[in-house]
Amino acid sequence: MNTHPSSPIRLVLASSSPYRRELLAKLGIPFESASPDIDETAMAGETPTQLSKRLAEEKAHALRNHFPAHLIIGSDQVAMLDGVQLGKPGDTARAVAQLLAASGKAVEFFTSVCVMNSKTGMTVSDTDKTVVHFRTLSRRKIERYVDIERPFDCAGGFKSESLGIALIERLETADPNALVGLPLIRLVGLLEKCGLEILVQR
Repeated sequence: MNTHPSSPIRLVLASSSPYRRELLAKLGIPFESASPDIDETAMAGETPTQLSKRLAEEKAHALRNHFPAHLIIGSDQVAMLDGVQLGKPGDTARAVAQLLAASGKAVEFFTSVCVMNSKTGMTVSDTDKTVVHFRTLSRRKIERYVDIERPFDCAGGFKSESLGIALIERLETADPNALVGLPLIRLVGLLEKCGLEILVQR
C-alpha cells in the first residue's frame, strides 16, 4: 500500500458511538465516521469472542461500497455475566437491574476490532478480553450512580472512564481503552499490518 504523504491512507470508523470516536481521536489521525446498518443478533452456539469478532468485521464490510479506497475500522463489544450476555440497558430500571446482578461479581468484556482495506479486501482483526470485578454495591448506591450518569447506551450499564470507576474493585486488562469500546493497543498493531504506522503518519 502506498504510504507516501501525497497519497495519505484514509480512515473510516464504522460506528456512530461518541465513545469510539473520542478514543480513535487520541491517535491524532484524521478520520471519518459512519454508522453501519447490521443485524447484531447472536448466532446459535456462538461464543462471546466469535460474536464480537464477527460483528466487528460485518460493521467494517457494511461500509465498503460507500468508502471504496479506505481503511475501515469496525469494533464490537460483548459483555458477559455468569454466561449471560449483558446488553445496553436502555433505561433506568434495566441499568439498575444489571448493576445489581453484577454487584460483587466479575463481568467479562470481549471487545473485537477489525481493520479492512476496502480497496483490496484485506481484513485483519483481534480481540481484547477485560474482566471487571465489581464492588459489593447497595441498591441505593447503584440508583444514585444511574441517576447521575444515565449509562443507558453502555454495555453492562456503566462508564468506566468517568464516575463508573467508583463501582469497580479492580480490572484485569491489557488495554483500558478496550473497556470504553475500542482497544487502541491492538488497533495500532492492526493498522501497521495494513500499512499505516501511526507515528509516521502524524
